[in-house]
Amino acid sequence: MATKTKGGSSLLRYLGVRFLLIFPTVLILVTMVFLVMRTIGDPITAALGGKLSNAELAIRISAAGYDRPIFIQYFEYLGQVFTGDFGSTLTTNKPITGLLATYGMATLELVIYALIVAFLVGIPLGMLAAKRRDTGVDAGLRLFAIMAYATPVFFVGLLLKLVFAVAWPILPVNGRASINTELAITLMDNPTGIYLVDAIRLGSGEMILDVLSHAILPGLALGLLTAGIFLRLVRTNMIGTLNTDYVEAARSRGVKESRLVTHHALRPALIPIITVIGMQIAVLLGGAVLTETTFEWKGLGFQLAQYLNARDYVAVQGIVALLAVIVALTNFLVDVFVALVDPRVKF
Repeated sequence: MATKTKGGSSLLRYLGVRFLLIFPTVLILVTMVFLVMRTIGDPITAALGGKLSNAELAIRISAAGYDRPIFIQYFEYLGQVFTGDFGSTLTTNKPITGLLATYGMATLELVIYALIVAFLVGIPLGMLAAKRRDTGVDAGLRLFAIMAYATPVFFVGLLLKLVFAVAWPILPVNGRASINTELAITLMDNPTGIYLVDAIRLGSGEMILDVLSHAILPGLALGLLTAGIFLRLVRTNMIGTLNTDYVEAARSRGVKESRLVTHHALRPALIPIITVIGMQIAVLLGGAVLTETTFEWKGLGFQLAQYLNARDYVAVQGIVALLAVIVALTNFLVDVFVALVDPRVKF
């Protein structure tokens, strides 16, 4: 009983430390974003210069406090961030936290589709590469993994659009759904913002197919980015597991090779993937900016690109800081899950 109490307190201490690490992580990321944004000068001149007179610009700059010393602006901004206030956009004067409710669900939906693609492509191919170790199949799959990760996501997106919009036009290449589906979802009571869930709530098979058909190419373009990593992880860990004593013992008892792969080697190989998912969230959110822009998928990444084009650096700073908080929290949740399911984690 004492052992359980000790283990429980160790787990809580471990999770407490991991939670406290969120704050310096967010602080460093927010500081970097703040300093980079300030290198271009004050945001009002960047966004509205040439649209307002010098006198009007001076009034706006003074009212926003951008004429004060940089360290005062920095600490005021930190206070806002840690109270959940990421400011308002200069071009539309909308609260940046409100953008999460409006566009965040679209990005979340895209990331979920990408993770599904990564699992469906990366794990089976990683298993195949482990089974065919040091063969031509293995070499080809490893090359595919490197290319999937190294190829820019926007280039993959453009290739998919070229194939499925020009050479073989069978899938939509822009937007999250057709106009009629978007209108129906917009007019429904309390939409979730995740189109597939909303289409299911509406009970329309046609709308569900419409949403899924629009999601295939963006999900594939972004998912392949992570599929290559999953493939290599599964291959490496399964090769290591297949050479362990307990697998060799099962093999000597006549257990089929397919069962050894799926029941003995796969499960241990999946635990590192859970850990990597936390790190890949940042990669996927970064890739979502290019994917959403390529496919006109109106999520946070798409809006971020729009604000960059408009030189609305307050909005850019706020969205990037908000994404940093999401990544830090996601990594913490992954750490919690890994600590609960993997007995090898030391507290």
